[in-house]
Amino acid sequence: MSFLERAWHERAGWLILLWPVSVLFQALTAIRRAAQQSKQRPAYLTAPLIVIGNISLGGTGKTPLLITLSQELQKQGFKPGIISRGYGGVAPSYPFAVNSDSDVSQSGDEAFLIAEKTGCPVYVDPDRSAALQALLLHEDVDVVLSDDGLQHYNLYRDLEIVVVDGQRLFSNGFCLPAGPLRESMNRLKEAQHIVVNGEPAREILQLAGAIKMQLEPRSLVNMVSGEKRPFAGAPFNMGSRLQAVSALGNPQRFYALLERLPYQVEMFSFPDHHRFTADDFEQEGIDMHQPVVMTEKDAVKCRQFAKNNFWYLSVEVNLESQFFERLTEDIRRVRIL
Repeated sequence: MSFLERAWHERAGWLILLWPVSVLFQALTAIRRAAQQSKQRPAYLTAPLIVIGNISLGGTGKTPLLITLSQELQKQGFKPGIISRGYGGVAPSYPFAVNSDSDVSQSGDEAFLIAEKTGCPVYVDPDRSAALQALLLHEDVDVVLSDDGLQHYNLYRDLEIVVVDGQRLFSNGFCLPAGPLRESMNRLKEAQHIVVNGEPAREILQLAGAIKMQLEPRSLVNMVSGEKRPFAGAPFNMGSRLQAVSALGNPQRFYALLERLPYQVEMFSFPDHHRFTADDFEQEGIDMHQPVVMTEKDAVKCRQFAKNNFWYLSVEVNLESQFFERLTEDIRRVRIL
């Protein structure tokens, strides 16, 4: 946790000095948002566009949710396509089509994992509107999901899903830089769907349409052999020391899951979307005789140098069934319009 993040979490008194800047930031954001709302639906947008994002800094569980939604929509007969910024990757040119054979250093970790897990066409571009146009031009899709992009106001959207961390919520409630919010909490009232990841506070569930989501750990998967061990009991030898490696926006949720197991957990945190190399593990003094555990998103960046003691945690997204019903109704309504 950085110095500023700690100050937000602890509601440090000196943050009030940044409040005037936060007010200005919030006003400019509102103006940009109003300009986006005044735009007409572009003629090239031939499929409903759903943006999945959040209003705060840090990870909230958007990517697992998007993967689950893509898989569920395919089961219902839809043909989803996905756009993303491609965080952590540098493509040779943009827009860039991503598939399971792509170089993760070019596509970015999230986009690669989404393409691999869903089999859907995925296009990345820092300009998400350009990614959208390329996707619609080259692929046969009837619904588009945007990985993040809630604050990418140039991107027209039909539906918005805001993901909220049920544990951290909104910290001190201030917008940047006095707090971690990209937009004010009033923004939640404009979204069609709110998904709360983790055990939510009562006040967040009182928002219209708020749905609970749980990320449930299912198995530990060996990155060399593919062996799966249930996430229960003692999957490793007693006395083992789990070395948890992460490059996440909110690694504490991942660490908390591993602490359910009967082992000492040693934590190695890297910046969000960090490009791992074998040297990272050596420089951190990670013991190659003890289990190394990471998320599946981080694992895709470590495959080329993975050792027999490398494992990733496979999780399952649990959502209330009514969420899928409401979402598909909204999609069909947009298609009719």
